[in-house]
Amino acid sequence: MGIVRKTAIIVPCYNEEKRLKTGEFLAFASSESDVFFIFVNDGSIDATGRVLKELAAANPAGCAFIELARNSGKAEAVRQGFLKAFELGFEYVGFWDADLATPLECITEFVSIIDSGKDVVLGSRVKLLGRKIQRRPGRHYLGRVFATLVSVLLKLPVYDTQCGAKLFRRNGSLEAAMSRPFNVKWTFDVELFGRLSLLEEASGKADFQDTWVEFPLPSWEEVRGSKVRPADFMRSGLELLKLTSFFYSGFMRKRYLKNLLSGSGKSVLTKAV
Repeated sequence: MGIVRKTAIIVPCYNEEKRLKTGEFLAFASSESDVFFIFVNDGSIDATGRVLKELAAANPAGCAFIELARNSGKAEAVRQGFLKAFELGFEYVGFWDADLATPLECITEFVSIIDSGKDVVLGSRVKLLGRKIQRRPGRHYLGRVFATLVSVLLKLPVYDTQCGAKLFRRNGSLEAAMSRPFNVKWTFDVELFGRLSLLEEASGKADFQDTWVEFPLPSWEEVRGSKVRPADFMRSGLELLKLTSFFYSGFMRKRYLKNLLSGSGKSVLTKAV
């Protein structure tokens, strides 16, 4: 494909035929020479596949897409996109929600933060003066409860793990974290950070949290047509209980880490990852 760009952004898509803002993606890919979009059609049953094919054809230097044979969920769509980005040799890899609740312009800010020496950037929906975060109150307060539970689970002072805008520096830990399908559906972001924490600790990098940054988004807008339903918060809570068994049980934690390392083809991670 002749790709020389530095950053790949994975965009998982399921039935996004009418919501995908193709013009904005094409304009950004044309203006930002270091950013490449990999769209993942997650077994859509509408015309999303055709839309993505046309989008990639309109700017093959800045966009590509892959097809999943069946609907596998956002977690697996994101993971498959990461594996493709690794195959293509990108240095930075992240994912972005297809509805552009987070503006594409924030990608530039994320890249700058990684350039400064950080490894992970999380978009954070913090409602502050001078920032336009438009979110329904019910979801906001449920989100605060969820974030508190996640912070305790991961032993990480994180404000927002579920925002669909994240960017990572490619390294051995990230590759290992993406080597196996996720065990949860709605909270795969939490499982991903749990995996990275385990892998970084195993590599001897005790201060890895110093290279993780939350970036308060300048704007975020809840887009109509979201596939997240109120019942999903209950499912997310049950998934956190499942993740707790992986990350807190000594036996399960060791087994879980061994599975990740075997999936990545590494028997031991070292500080050089």
